[in-house]
Amino acid sequence: MLKRFLIPVLLFAGVHAIAQNKLDSYEQTIAGTNLSFKMVAIPGGSFKMGSISGGKEDEKPAHEVKLDPFWMGQYEVTWDLFEPFLYKDYEIAKSKDGKVAPEIDAVTRPTKPYLDMTFGFGKEGHPALAMTHYNAIQFCKWLYVRTGVFYRLPTEAEWEYAARGGAKTAYFFGDNDTQLGEYAWFKDNADQKTHVVGEKKPNPWGLYDIYGNVGEWTYDQYKADSYAEGKDKVLINPVVVPTTLYPNVVRGGAFDSAAADLRSAARGASDPIWKQLDPQVPKSNWWFPEAPFVGMRLVRPVNPPSHEEIMAYYDKKPIKDF
Repeated sequence: MLKRFLIPVLLFAGVHAIAQNKLDSYEQTIAGTNLSFKMVAIPGGSFKMGSISGGKEDEKPAHEVKLDPFWMGQYEVTWDLFEPFLYKDYEIAKSKDGKVAPEIDAVTRPTKPYLDMTFGFGKEGHPALAMTHYNAIQFCKWLYVRTGVFYRLPTEAEWEYAARGGAKTAYFFGDNDTQLGEYAWFKDNADQKTHVVGEKKPNPWGLYDIYGNVGEWTYDQYKADSYAEGKDKVLINPVVVPTTLYPNVVRGGAFDSAAADLRSAARGASDPIWKQLDPQVPKSNWWFPEAPFVGMRLVRPVNPPSHEEIMAYYDKKPIKDF
């Protein structure tokens, strides 16, 4: 039987005394560099997660979820921010004093990919892509060492709640997909490539490209029947903690996705076929050379856990992919 784990609880939940206070959006600067990114305040609340009618079987049953407030990245993480983590030389070039502190330099960086991971789509302002789940979490660790602020992947529940922006319809703008092109890059308008973030309209809570452009990692393990756990219950800050390498949940659809796969409730999952042509043995812990459609968006919980809990989240050893 599937169980939803809430341990360590502070990684995914805020302290309720703080959770009742109104949060403000902010811009996170990275000291010593010209790099920054914007975080949007997402109010706490309850919502029906999943599809009440229509939808796919893995979106049922719709169930009540209650979440503490959190912050979420206004945009998908772009190459502008991801490359300094990827390449030390690039980070040095972005540093105002031309140096990288020893504690930052000690963070394990991805192995350099053997092919162009932009896939020719573009780099400046474009979403970073094709990183593994492990890679995405290690990027969050690099940010933590750089800023002292705990950033992580959203839970699946947090992602859907934020994407809905308070709406109960299939899309945050309604049940009909005719307006989708105003908000998202997808199969019908993207020309089979990513686009600079923020070119489309945001959702009601100010999040851009929450549908389309690239799919977005969540922290959760994908289980087709995971929603059964919420039947006739109210789940508080739920998360399905990953215990195996595949599959993990990807949300939002991408530039090559059909409109139905961009619905707020639509669920995607990682697949080992994304590394099928990887010539390395064992296969890379860092890259999906056949997944130019997956990227990431950051979340910050309202109240940070302890340093020890944070490092336990970041320092889980990667599971080898043979």
